[in-house]
Amino acid sequence: MTSAPVRESTAVTTAPTRILVLNSGSSSLKYQLIDMRDHSRLAMGLAEKIGEDTSALVHTPLLGEGAGTKRIRTTRFADHEEALQAVAVELAADGIGLDSPELAAIGHRVVHGGLKFSAPTVVTDEVMAEIERLVPVAPLHNPANITGIRTAQALRPDLPQVAVFDTAFHTTMPEYAARYAIDVETADAHRIRRYGFHGTSHAYVSRKTAALLGKDPSEVNVIVLHLGNGASASAVAGGRCVDTSMGLTPLEGLVMGTRSGDLDPAVIFHLERVAGMSTDEIDTLLNKKSGLVGLCGENDMREIRRRIDEGDKQAELAFEIYIHRLKKYIGAYCAVLGRVDAVAFTAGVGENAAPVREAAVAGLAELGLAVDADLNSVRSDEPRIISPEYARVAVAVVPTDEELEIANQVYELVSTVENADN
Repeated sequence: MTSAPVRESTAVTTAPTRILVLNSGSSSLKYQLIDMRDHSRLAMGLAEKIGEDTSALVHTPLLGEGAGTKRIRTTRFADHEEALQAVAVELAADGIGLDSPELAAIGHRVVHGGLKFSAPTVVTDEVMAEIERLVPVAPLHNPANITGIRTAQALRPDLPQVAVFDTAFHTTMPEYAARYAIDVETADAHRIRRYGFHGTSHAYVSRKTAALLGKDPSEVNVIVLHLGNGASASAVAGGRCVDTSMGLTPLEGLVMGTRSGDLDPAVIFHLERVAGMSTDEIDTLLNKKSGLVGLCGENDMREIRRRIDEGDKQAELAFEIYIHRLKKYIGAYCAVLGRVDAVAFTAGVGENAAPVREAAVAGLAELGLAVDADLNSVRSDEPRIISPEYARVAVAVVPTDEELEIANQVYELVSTVENADN
């Protein structure tokens, strides 16, 4: 992420312009405070190991004299409430505390919104109840998101709390892309369908890719490849998602750091019957001990590439499996979209691993895809085209900014509500 320019605090405007973005994990709390007047970051940080014997808060102010200097606090946070209270103390020390009249709202990343939530939503009791009802399809994520919302509500009950859903961008998928081919009554009774995730990233990157091409999003068809420890692909036609690789949960799709991605479902029955594994053991295997970790014991692409350079055949095989799955989705989404204007790589691996980008499009010249070796080798925090001029389809590297996307959606919503009230 490119750091925003340092600027001194300005006078309070007629309407508050700051958005605090919270991303609550099961044992972590990630945050950014953003001023929507110029999209500058005022502060950012991460509280980790919440509930463990020793927790840590790394806070980085981006305003004033101490801008860019990390402050590390090692203590014990029993829960998210204590962690957020510690964050409030750090922000107050920078003169931008949670009690500031310039704070317009708090935005919360919520992983699963089901079909009910297709847009950012002000949190009410009814909204919280629906998020709780979705816990069975997002047991690792929604409970932590709920905790973060409740904690923020307790600290600032007067402030709008806005939920921004990972699944929202994918609610535009047609039924034939979202439905699984199982009994309809069973599927509907248990909310079984493709929901997709990383939606804020796919929305942001698809829009930024269109801008990079000098076009409106409505004119562009883009394949977005969000490649981090979690990885997903999406087919975006004219600004609307028409297909995505993750499904009911974030397990389906691409090979990931610790997740298997696509798998014959009969493997689960086989492990239960033949290996005597329990449902929880299989869940742990597929979510935490599979993917690149399962294939070669490592989920850091830099380390995998280092091992390949040293002749490690297991690492090489893991990389080939990763790329093979990626190519299958690129080809599939070329077919789904019909016309592809760009393929955009984003997130930690997508933005930084040139060998992944090169390998992913190698041999796809008939689909109009190629990368320029020199352009691909350049490291930059800016969106850029890495395909040669002759390529029919642009290949781009577009750094994602999920926090800014959340802040934009939250600010637009609260501004609209405020204007309506006035």
